[in-house]
Amino acid sequence: MNQEQLYQVRQEVGKSVVGQNGAITGLLIGLICDGHVLLEGVPGVAKTLLVRSLAASLSLEMKRVQFTPDLMPGDVTGSLIYDAQAAEFEFRPGPVFTNLLLADEINRTPPKTQAALLEAMEERQVTADGVARPLPEPFMVIATQNPVEHEGTYPLPEAQLDRFLLKLELPLPSREDELQVAARHAAGFDPRDLRAAGVTAVADAAGLAAARREAAQVRIDPPVLAYLVDICRATREAPSVALGVSPRGTTALMKTARAWAWLNGREFTTPDDVKALAIPTLNHRVQVRTEAQMDGTSAADVIANIIATIPVPR
Repeated sequence: MNQEQLYQVRQEVGKSVVGQNGAITGLLIGLICDGHVLLEGVPGVAKTLLVRSLAASLSLEMKRVQFTPDLMPGDVTGSLIYDAQAAEFEFRPGPVFTNLLLADEINRTPPKTQAALLEAMEERQVTADGVARPLPEPFMVIATQNPVEHEGTYPLPEAQLDRFLLKLELPLPSREDELQVAARHAAGFDPRDLRAAGVTAVADAAGLAAARREAAQVRIDPPVLAYLVDICRATREAPSVALGVSPRGTTALMKTARAWAWLNGREFTTPDDVKALAIPTLNHRVQVRTEAQMDGTSAADVIANIIATIPVPR
């Protein structure tokens, strides 16, 4: 798969989803980096439709789990079922055994069930009864969450958040985009029927694997790498921060900046690539102190201020 094919994927997704170009690009970067993505936005901004359209354009299997307060870990990963005929327990795979797992409204289920995804996200396997069962390749968790101030939500644990490569915020559409959405529905658009919308597969898993290999070859010179590390380390020392970026976050920023460079047709990474991906890669890994939050400071503000103060390599 080359950059032109990924552009075609964006075009296909655009047949059903109006706007949200940043989220589409972020999901493609997540796939190229073999990472997971957290989507945040109020209900009704096409989060589910976006993931379904992406799966269709890449010819990947996709399953959706609606996270609810009574959801159990086995409902996600699978469970052992007793087979009376064979007089033994048999493992019945859960919906996590797929290419794209849409964990819808993940912060509406308690932490115990949220944690069921930790092994799958990190190790690409599920262990049941002492047996490790590998997940399909590629495998990606795309979780959606409502803004944390909404009723009935549970905050995601730090260990869970750190396993998401990117956090992408889906804003409400502009007037022009919302008018286009309304016009499509007035013309008979059915979001449940992507085939009727004209969404077709323009790439596949083999092409995605090739894109990953190419992106991994993008050069990142020592000065740019040092710049990237200094940004991440500065989050741990900022006075308004209670928890800064972990080393996993540092390597995540390296991967996303390199993927962004590859998407732009370059064989080397620049400081601008690091700047472009710093906030979506790091903002969910930074915990702002309560008193700073009360003053209106967000994680994105902290990262933006750090980027403004760290010297850019020449």
